[in-house]
Amino acid sequence: MPPDPSPPLATIAAALRQERQRVGISLTELARRAGIAKSTLSQLEAGLGNPSMETLWALCVALDIPFSRLVEPPANSVRVIRAGDGPRVRSEHADFTGTLLTAGTAHARRDVYLIELEPGRIRNAEPHTPRTVEHLVVGNGRMRCGPEHEQVELGPGDYATFAGDAPHRYEALEPGTFFVLIMEHS
Repeated sequence: MPPDPSPPLATIAAALRQERQRVGISLTELARRAGIAKSTLSQLEAGLGNPSMETLWALCVALDIPFSRLVEPPANSVRVIRAGDGPRVRSEHADFTGTLLTAGTAHARRDVYLIELEPGRIRNAEPHTPRTVEHLVVGNGRMRCGPEHEQVELGPGDYATFAGDAPHRYEALEPGTFFVLIMEHS
């Protein structure tokens, strides 16, 4: 059976409600800050819908939280994510799927993702929360990535790092491209 490509809706719903209440803002205000419809946000908090990566990132920026805070399930003492499993979220603008492998703690705000990217469309990423730094290592394929004005080409085993709080992009140059992305948040 293929893995479920939908995001973890129950986890997202609970986290959205918790983070919105933590900040002390209404559904209307959060929707305004994130640039999404209030009805969309209401559905997400109810555990309905199929949010895109772009919608979730906009909510994270509006709440000033890392992406992992919305999709990370409650932790167990030993955690294994088998290949093809884990909370997967797809982009609506590119053949780009992110799987959160682990989220940082309150003292080490670092999230680790496995990203699968196919040639075709470029994944343009909006700036993340201030002082976010991205680190990535290519596992297979070839890709171009980095800030809009400073793209680099990478192959298997190559490492790159760049500021994630400025517009940046990812582009697969070969089928089957995947990489590990580590996002640091200060």
